[in-house]
Amino acid sequence: MSELPIAPVTRLIRNAGAERVSEDASQELIRLLEIEAEKIAGKAVNLARHAKRKTVTKEDIVEATR
Repeated sequence: MSELPIAPVTRLIRNAGAERVSEDASQELIRLLEIEAEKIAGKAVNLARHAKRKTVTKEDIVEATR
C-alpha cells in the first residue's frame, strides 16, 4: 500500500499536460516518487545525525537533494 494518495498524483500528471491518465500510470508515478522520497529522507536523516541532531530540517532535505 502506498503512502501517497492517488488523486493529487493524477492531478500532477494532468497539470503536466495529460488529457487522460490511467490508474496504472498514477500508481507507477507514486511508486517512483516514494522510492526517491525515501532516498532523500534517508540522506537527510544521516545529515541530521552527523550534526548530532534528532530533528531533520528543511536544510537537511535541500542538502540531501544535491
